[in-house]
Amino acid sequence: MATTREPQYQRCLEVLEQYGRTELGLMTNQVWHDDPRRLAFVLARYKFVAKMFSGLERVLEIGCADAFGTRLVLQEVRALTAVDFDPLFIQDAIARMNPRWRFECRVHDMLEGPVEGPFDGAYALDVIEHIPATAEDVFMANVAGSLTERGVLILGTPSLESQVHASPPSREGHVNCKTGSALKELAQRFFHNVFIFSMNDEVVHTGFYPMAHYLLALCVGKRLP
Repeated sequence: MATTREPQYQRCLEVLEQYGRTELGLMTNQVWHDDPRRLAFVLARYKFVAKMFSGLERVLEIGCADAFGTRLVLQEVRALTAVDFDPLFIQDAIARMNPRWRFECRVHDMLEGPVEGPFDGAYALDVIEHIPATAEDVFMANVAGSLTERGVLILGTPSLESQVHASPPSREGHVNCKTGSALKELAQRFFHNVFIFSMNDEVVHTGFYPMAHYLLALCVGKRLP
């Protein structure tokens, strides 16, 4: 094996020899090609979830796509299940699974029912804006049904106001973007307490919702059916 000039970097070569080079996921590869800085925004959202859910036993990711950012949450929780309704993304995530960072990954459509758990926490980043408004209550009911009585939920979505700045491919699938107040109203139908955070680029804050590019709803206290 070659050696680096500074010994603390030898670990780079050790990991390369033992595990090879990590591949970008199917969706992450496209982002890195078309708009590299967007990857920083996406990973910042996963970091927010990881910090909020730190110490939880069982966590559910809804709409994981290629699950490239999932490892950030896995660092902070005991066990994680990731689901997506597109088999191609699940196949990609499983094919790239690292034994050190293993998690359950499977196909599931949240409009068809809850995920067998129950889970202490769930998160859905960039999902609710793809769910038609006519189906959002079904989606939310099935998410809540996947949680324990004290389970918590984080919903992340581009704000309605941000869509004038979104690219045409991004807007194409966004059929249900919301303002901060509308996101809170939706979440409050299923949770007693909802805390809305604003996000611009990588920064999460409590600023003026209409100026936020992205919204995060932290939902606590599930309303029992």
